[in-house]
Amino acid sequence: MSSSRPTLPPLPDSEMGRLFLGTDWSSTPLGAVQRWPQSLRIAVSICLNSRFPMFVWWGPQLINIYNDAYIPVLGKRHPRAFGRPAREFWNDIWNVLGPQVDEVMLHGRPTWNERELLVMERNGYAEETYFTWSYSPIHNELGGVGGLFCACTEETPRVIAERERDALVRSAQDTAQTLQTWFDNAPGFIALLRGPQLVFEMVNKAYYQLVGHRPLQGLPVFEALPEVRKQGFEEILQRVYESGQPFVGRAMRLMLQSGPDSPLVERYVDLVYQPVVEASGAVRGIFAQGHDVTEQVRAVQALQEADQRKDEFLATLAHELRNPLAPIRQAVQLAKMQRLPAGQNAWALDIIERQSRHMGLLLDDLLDVARISSGRLALRRKQVSLASVVDAAVETARPLLDARHHRFTQSLPPHDVLLDADPLRLAQVLSNLLSNAAKYTDDGGAIELRADEEGGQVVIRVRDNGIGLSATSREQIFQMFSQVAPALGRAESGLGIGLALSRGLVELHGGTIEAHSAGIGRGAEFVVRLPALVGAASAAPAASPGVATGAPSREVLIADDNVDALSSLALLLEIAGHRVHTASDGKEALATAEQLRPDVAILDIGMPGLNGYQVAREIRARPWGGTVHLIALTGWGQQEEQQRARDAGFDHHCTKPTDPQALYALLAQRT
Repeated sequence: MSSSRPTLPPLPDSEMGRLFLGTDWSSTPLGAVQRWPQSLRIAVSICLNSRFPMFVWWGPQLINIYNDAYIPVLGKRHPRAFGRPAREFWNDIWNVLGPQVDEVMLHGRPTWNERELLVMERNGYAEETYFTWSYSPIHNELGGVGGLFCACTEETPRVIAERERDALVRSAQDTAQTLQTWFDNAPGFIALLRGPQLVFEMVNKAYYQLVGHRPLQGLPVFEALPEVRKQGFEEILQRVYESGQPFVGRAMRLMLQSGPDSPLVERYVDLVYQPVVEASGAVRGIFAQGHDVTEQVRAVQALQEADQRKDEFLATLAHELRNPLAPIRQAVQLAKMQRLPAGQNAWALDIIERQSRHMGLLLDDLLDVARISSGRLALRRKQVSLASVVDAAVETARPLLDARHHRFTQSLPPHDVLLDADPLRLAQVLSNLLSNAAKYTDDGGAIELRADEEGGQVVIRVRDNGIGLSATSREQIFQMFSQVAPALGRAESGLGIGLALSRGLVELHGGTIEAHSAGIGRGAEFVVRLPALVGAASAAPAASPGVATGAPSREVLIADDNVDALSSLALLLEIAGHRVHTASDGKEALATAEQLRPDVAILDIGMPGLNGYQVAREIRARPWGGTVHLIALTGWGQQEEQQRARDAGFDHHCTKPTDPQALYALLAQRT
């Protein structure tokens, strides 16, 4: 009688070895083990004794025999897959396996698959798995293919690990790229300094821009930027590296080169030096971050300088206004004396008139500068002779030139030169330059005005041999409230706005003005360049203003809440032959106008009750108000105020203090 035990080499004492021995193979399509072909027995023996995942599929139904190492591949399919047809338990991936099985079983060709993706449900859910495997044919006793042998390796953990590694690498690269992008696009300069030698490891674009795009990366700080070594930064960085304590600096002055052979340029920086500390506590390097605040620092310095000039200006203004006030008060006291001789009384009145005019000029200069700064000054251009402008300027400056005993010479082109200019404003510029030359030149000095035609321009030079200018003063003197330092020691020093006003007026004419000097004590030259009119006809001589005589008497209403201004103006107009009525506020002015119906109403603007604009509108609204000649008299002279006066119905706008002759002329125009 034959034994029922399989005639196989010894099998391992393993789960699948025991399962093999416990299986009744005679009830399977393979039949009893004794009848198996030798090739199958050898293949099964190799499979069960191996620790490498293996299986054998035999016969047309591909009956499955596998080892312990293959159990994890099957998952929940184990153990029912043992001894069963392969397609029954691998139906979810048979679209991949089937064609390869056919290659082996039908054609006897082995297959090879490396890290093939198989989506299977082996643990109750669909999952991506990756396997490397080979199918090899097992031949039967007749030489045909009886089955196949498979050795496989699950690559899923490795593929996932590599995928995660690649993702980490990409993430790291993305992070590095993002960091570099952040680095480069940071609003300030950033650098990472490595090790005790403080080698530039990372540098952003702003840092390169700060230092003139010199090579930095891989170089120690003070090798790359040698000019910084003696400016205190070396000690600060060393202290941060050795102590591990950060450093914060505000508006630190830094002298830098924009290139290897470039001169040093002053910059100001806000910066932070933050030590980079390892887990062990050791300092690995320094993270340097900051901002170039040069423009902000200079703006603050400019504001401080402007504030200082403003304070000096206010002090000078007080001085300049007190100077004429003192003789005015003294002259008033003299004029009030009953026994003052007539000659001395006239002399006192001359003082009052002269000093009042001086105060008016100071105020006019202030208003002109304000109008130029805000773009509200309008020039009254016309064709004008250069010679006539120079004559007017010299006439204005002549008293000061003579008082200082200066030798004055002038030189003009041999033929008359025409300008498209406001003659009054241009003469104001030249008289200011001549007056400055007279003030800043010691008595008995030499002053010259020379004009030439150069390339379609008129070039006017005013030279003196006075106190001269320093290099810094040559530009500062054209700023508001600026004066040459020694001017405080000189009489009639002025407000420090004359040259700022002159520059503004020259630029409004399309010209330029500049100052030259060889230095302190060596005189100065101011050069004005203006466009000349080419081929223009000679300018017609300006007509002399006539003096109105025999002006008719007018019924005049004056309204002003300033009692002194009201009474003095009323007296001036009464002396001129007009019938004058007064009101001290807006309501009284309207009531008086209603009763009087005057020929002319001169109204202050800033009055209590009703202001001048309101009174003017009320008068114009009356049936009789259209014939009243309305004159606004106010301390506000801006163009907007003049427009408001016109909108309210005024015929004229006069700025205080008003020349009485101008008022006489306006009253004479009334028909």
